[in-house]
Amino acid sequence: MTNIPTIKLGIISVSRDCFVIELSEERRKAIVAAHGDIYECKTTVENEKDMLKAVEDVKAAGVNALVVFLGNFGPETPETLIAKHFPGPTMFVAAAEDAADKLMGGRGDAYCGMLNCSYNLGLRNLKGYIPEFPVGTAKEIAGMIDEFVPIARAIIGVSNLKILSYGPRPQDFLACNAPIKQLFNMGVEIQENSELDLLVAFNARKDDPRIPGVIADMEKELGDGNKMPGILPKLAQFEITLLDLAEENKGSCEYVAFANKCWPAFQTEFGFVPCFVNSRMAARGIPVSCEVDIYGVLSEYIGTCVSNTSVTLLDINNSVPADMYEKDIKGKFDYTHTDTFMGFHCGNTPMCHLSKGTLKYQLIMHRLIEPGKEPDVTRGTLEGDIKPGEITFFRVQGSAEGGLTAYIANGEVLPVPTQSFGGIGIFAIKEMGRFYRHVLIADRYPHHGAVAFGHHGKAIFEVFKNLGVPKISYNQPACLPYPTENPF
Repeated sequence: MTNIPTIKLGIISVSRDCFVIELSEERRKAIVAAHGDIYECKTTVENEKDMLKAVEDVKAAGVNALVVFLGNFGPETPETLIAKHFPGPTMFVAAAEDAADKLMGGRGDAYCGMLNCSYNLGLRNLKGYIPEFPVGTAKEIAGMIDEFVPIARAIIGVSNLKILSYGPRPQDFLACNAPIKQLFNMGVEIQENSELDLLVAFNARKDDPRIPGVIADMEKELGDGNKMPGILPKLAQFEITLLDLAEENKGSCEYVAFANKCWPAFQTEFGFVPCFVNSRMAARGIPVSCEVDIYGVLSEYIGTCVSNTSVTLLDINNSVPADMYEKDIKGKFDYTHTDTFMGFHCGNTPMCHLSKGTLKYQLIMHRLIEPGKEPDVTRGTLEGDIKPGEITFFRVQGSAEGGLTAYIANGEVLPVPTQSFGGIGIFAIKEMGRFYRHVLIADRYPHHGAVAFGHHGKAIFEVFKNLGVPKISYNQPACLPYPTENPF
């Protein structure tokens, strides 16, 4: 991944002046030893001057994600002001007591201090990541710190992200609405451009000397899946165009993502479909959403940062036929029929997530644009069944009313052949039928969902909380009805 932050961790311990400072320092050293890859600030914070000194120390060391450790009760004001003065994401954790025989002279009371810490963060409107249970031993806190890394990576990435969009949404895709105020609220920049800007940039790179090298790389990636080699020169030209536009338009931001219009005029004017290129960009950590789905690509980028690998964007597309469910799923996997559905897109899923990727043409567009003809301008999809394994389906969405919502559901892709076209898989999520009705439909989400490979719901949930999303939905178990669910 070349388009996401690299995290350097640091730890600052704090100590209330009426407690033993050595207790906080020794416990801090134990965490550093248990974790093994974190910068240890030697200044223990008891007051505001200590706080300023410690923050300057970790900044000078290149730390961009900070752990504030309550080794004892902790000083409420200085410890929370660390989150104000440190420019990156900050995590707050507290020490568990060591042993029964130390409860007289070596008790730290950090269990109590964490309550005051949280209260003071709220008083100052400061953000701090607090784990589900933030009190632990050195080994336990080292594990919490590892869980903090992907969260920190996403927070830093989003705060330094620019989305480049090209073109308006296609007709009848109002569901991919994109009120941009909430992007700015989350710290995301956006630069909206015309399709003509993209076409001009593409045409300017005709006969670019880099094209043969990109073609060779595409051929190597496709292997015997290279069924339409004649379209590769145009695809290579387009890939160079996107990479150049990313560098030319970052401006003050460090990271970039694209939300591009990809049909119907794209095919006739550019002469191909961009899916394979989009898949290769995602594999670099630069997601490119279809149909100018701005919140879709933001979701993809968050998933890339959290999972530290490429993601994809799919339509929550079609039901699994009953005969397929009866033959291939029922009795073999612990899912009801309504737990399953097919996730599909034309061909934007990176090769590494497909069982076998093949360069093809877009069947639906071919029917519309080139009926009865040999595929030409509809070539360029990367198609194949998505590899079976754990996934997280999720999305953050700026609603038409100007609000912000999100959903997350862990699930899996089943090892069942799809017998269909495009980049596609048979997905299974517990209680998907209810989730589909009482979250996706009831809360008016669009048809696109971001897919991260692996179970990353816990970290994505924390990222959404940090971004200020007030409503984060998930696939609730059968024992927990949705507010809109008919109890009868």
